Amino acid sequence: MSNDDGVIPDAPPGFLPSSGRGEFSTRNGPYFHKTGEDDTVEQAFFALARHTNGLGIVHGGMLSAFADGLLAGAVGRGSGKIGVTIHLSIDFLHMARKGDWVMGEALMSRTTKDIAFAQGRLHVRGVDIVRASGVFKLMDRPR
Repeated sequence: MSNDDGVIPDAPPGFLPSSGRGEFSTRNGPYFHKTGEDDTVEQAFFALARHTNGLGIVHGGMLSAFADGLLAGAVGRGSGKIGVTIHLSIDFLHMARKGDWVMGEALMSRTTKDIAFAQGRLHVRGVDIVRASGVFKLMDRPR
């Protein structure tokens, strides 16, 4: 796969291209996902030049947007509903650079009638770079 700023290598084993994520994610991606048997959501993206800041590291806004979508995906899998972000907490632990596969894992931790909570992490080559948690308003899927 290629785009305006480079060739994206084959996705990590088990990961497939994601679709249907909306214009914002489509422009910032491409994103990849792995389907699993349990409630853990796994997603990834390949860091391109357009994802980096002036220091050459992946921009915190990119990591935050990716983590938000990852957590929302965990809420969707865990609840069967759409989760709209109410609160997002991000801890930046390390950095990613152009050419890195940024991997994410998330899990819905609990739910009420109309609120869900999720937590997750982003990592590069096994090193945690972001820890995130979020609170989401649950909404029925459009018909």
